[in-house]
Amino acid sequence: MITLGAFLLAFPALFSIVNPLGMAFIFDEVAVDLLPGERARLAGRIGFYSLLVILGAMWGGGYLLSFFGISLAALRVAGGTVVALSSWDLLNAPERQEQHRHEQAGRSDRDVRDMAFFPLTMPFTTGPGTISVAITLGAARPASGHGLLGFFIGATAAAVAMALLVWIAYRSAGRVSALLGASGRRNISRLFAFLLLCVGVQILISGIEDIAAAIMAAGPSPGG
Repeated sequence: MITLGAFLLAFPALFSIVNPLGMAFIFDEVAVDLLPGERARLAGRIGFYSLLVILGAMWGGGYLLSFFGISLAALRVAGGTVVALSSWDLLNAPERQEQHRHEQAGRSDRDVRDMAFFPLTMPFTTGPGTISVAITLGAARPASGHGLLGFFIGATAAAVAMALLVWIAYRSAGRVSALLGASGRRNISRLFAFLLLCVGVQILISGIEDIAAAIMAAGPSPGG
């Protein structure tokens, strides 16, 4: 029951923030000029990298941030800014993006591998919002005992399921886009780019609110 409860806690939270079905259209817009084999390999790499990001944030993200002295608020501000700026570029310059893709049509397989992590995994698929959610889920684990093992198995299974869903959605995006046509694909990509912009702004606002709350909680200095 603990394992199932952990899965049911983690999977909906991850699904809502990753949004693999919607982000598949962003992936298709970026990878539109790749060959089918390259798209399949790229989708597989993004799914694998997404799994690493989620598991790394879930089980070690809090310790890593603490080691480097980075607060969750700082992560949200920085990550939200990156997501917002990247999605703004996708939203307002589709023609420039399309021209750039055609100019890069002869890029090598190494170029495809390079863009698998940035920007397609980070920040588009598993960005600061996903990292924040994963860290929060990891912090909710039981302290020790049998419950810890069950929680670990359930939450890890949710991360694996999410990575598989990302891989399937991205791999199938081309077929869905072909049914929609070029105009429909472009319009839906703009829609999801706008939604991604909203997500980035919301993450940024959450980070600013966290910083403001910390300042308010600290209060004035004794000598102030």
